[in-house]
Amino acid sequence: MPTVRFRKIDDTNLPDHYYLTSDDVCFFLYEYTAGAGYDGEANQLIYNLKKKRGAGGYQYKAGAIERCAADMGPALNPKWMEEAVLVPTPPSKIKTDPAYDDRITRICNAIKSTATVDVRELVVQTQSTDAVHEGERLTPDQLKAIYQIDESLCGPGDPKYIGVVDDMLTAGAHFRAMKDTLQARFPTTKISGIFVTRRAIPNPFEDVSIEDLLK
Repeated sequence: MPTVRFRKIDDTNLPDHYYLTSDDVCFFLYEYTAGAGYDGEANQLIYNLKKKRGAGGYQYKAGAIERCAADMGPALNPKWMEEAVLVPTPPSKIKTDPAYDDRITRICNAIKSTATVDVRELVVQTQSTDAVHEGERLTPDQLKAIYQIDESLCGPGDPKYIGVVDDMLTAGAHFRAMKDTLQARFPTTKISGIFVTRRAIPNPFEDVSIEDLLK
């Protein structure tokens, strides 16, 4: 299987992610097409990742986690990994919630690299919320209000790099809240976002010619 390479959020796709700024450094492997359902490999991967225990198709979740880790590992620069900490974005449910889903942590822990993979759940969510794909879209400020740093996992000094890991970049609210929370605790650390997919918003005029518009 050929190595999948990360692509960077740039001026061409930054407008799709409302809470990101030009100062944010974010990378993604695949593009999830909004409104396309299961159509496309990336869409199927995300749907399988988000399967809930007891739901139809849950048996595909473990395979999707393994696929994400297998694709991320070779795409991450080992030299960067030697000095980096991977920080999973907390799920919508806290660990004591029966619906808690640790898929991002499982992806991080399954990543293979020639460098040591340092995974730490440095940011803890203190109360459960509804998942974004179930309708509740919290702002970065609302998320920061329920995020806290797990000081027991902090070593001496600041890590040189932190990679905030998540499965999909949508508006960017979670990344904004994660980056702000981590940067306040580790002011000298360079923080980037690492995503399995980004949500691509189709252009409704992409297949429309000027002649069609003038009819």
